[in-house]
Amino acid sequence: MGHLDMTTASLGIVALIIFVLAYGLVIAEEFIHLRKSKPVILAASIIWILVALLARGSEHGKELVEVAINHNLLEYAALLLFLLTAMVYVNAMTERNVFEALRSWLVRKGFSYRQLFWITGFLAFFISPIADNLTTALLMGAVVLAVGADKPKFVALSFINIVVAANAGGAFSPFGDITTLMVWQSGHVDFFGFFGLFIPAVVNFLVPAIIMNFAVPNETPTAAEESVALKKGALVICLLFLCTIMTAVSFEQVLHLPPFLGMMMGLSYLFFFSYYLKITLHRASDTVSEFNIFTKVARAEWDTLLFFFGVIFCVGGLGTIGYLAYVSHFLYEGLGATNANIIAGLLSAVVDNIPVMFAILTMNPEMDTYQWLLVTMTAGVGGSLLSVGSAAGVALMGQSRGMYTFFSHMKWSWAIALGYAASIYAHYLING
Repeated sequence: MGHLDMTTASLGIVALIIFVLAYGLVIAEEFIHLRKSKPVILAASIIWILVALLARGSEHGKELVEVAINHNLLEYAALLLFLLTAMVYVNAMTERNVFEALRSWLVRKGFSYRQLFWITGFLAFFISPIADNLTTALLMGAVVLAVGADKPKFVALSFINIVVAANAGGAFSPFGDITTLMVWQSGHVDFFGFFGLFIPAVVNFLVPAIIMNFAVPNETPTAAEESVALKKGALVICLLFLCTIMTAVSFEQVLHLPPFLGMMMGLSYLFFFSYYLKITLHRASDTVSEFNIFTKVARAEWDTLLFFFGVIFCVGGLGTIGYLAYVSHFLYEGLGATNANIIAGLLSAVVDNIPVMFAILTMNPEMDTYQWLLVTMTAGVGGSLLSVGSAAGVALMGQSRGMYTFFSHMKWSWAIALGYAASIYAHYLING
């Protein structure tokens, strides 16, 4: 995809400043309580106004802008439809008490603090490849708070462990993180290729977990007696979600169709099952278990979905001006792919990994599968280095009632950095 090569023009510099200001507001969301979608959507609109003005001074400007907008729109539409299906399924499982039942079972079992530290970590690692890391972190965070509310040290350590585990678990699955999904949909790595990151992801999670384990209180909390029952259809919805994932994979692997088409077909499974539930529950006059599928659609994380729109069009606009070509030349040709991809992971601890990954995909540097897997992993797990580096960390800071903070996470960043370095080395040994 071409660009205008207007990086030194005054309007181009203004566009860059607008993006930086908008992203500053995104980073400050926790403190100013302004939804992250709002500044980036406004910034995207202004950046494209500036792109249109710059295009007037270019011979093929109009054609370039048209191609760029269509490309960005296609990227966003595929991401939106894929994520919307996943979010509707997660909301349906939440409403049917799937996650609450798991939480209550863990609370009733009477595990020690150290056992819970490891159980919630491993569950976060293995649930996040299917659900997203945000949902996984909130579920495991609820378990930790339910049993350890009077142990701030246990809560802080467990929350750090959950953030690292959820981000690491998402790195080896095309469904586990937005970045892996973007790389999969771009065609740089096929579905089964991501599983080559399984052992590096395990290393990324285990290194800091083993170090932090010794600081976890070696006591046993009092077990609670609460019990939560699954609502009708809960297990069937879980099965339908697995069928939806298999459908999306089959569309890509067998038919060579975009995965979002398979996800939309999978959404129809849930729509028909919701109709069956509605009829059977209505006949049974069961108003408690009443199920309305479109309330699950309405409860999708629209702030997140619209944030993706803003990010894709902001980064796409800057790419059309020519900034991404400049950065790509400096990083990938100047420093080499490996160094550039490691830096991308470190950058995702400060800036959200989504714009970092979309920028790399838009640059489209010449890289083999090993390097695409490397940047997929580093962008996914790099966010664990700081509490604000991933959606999981930000969400748990809000959930923790002050027990898990930016500085309590920062205290263990050195251990997480060891895991980051070890996972890169493991990737080199296994996939290099």
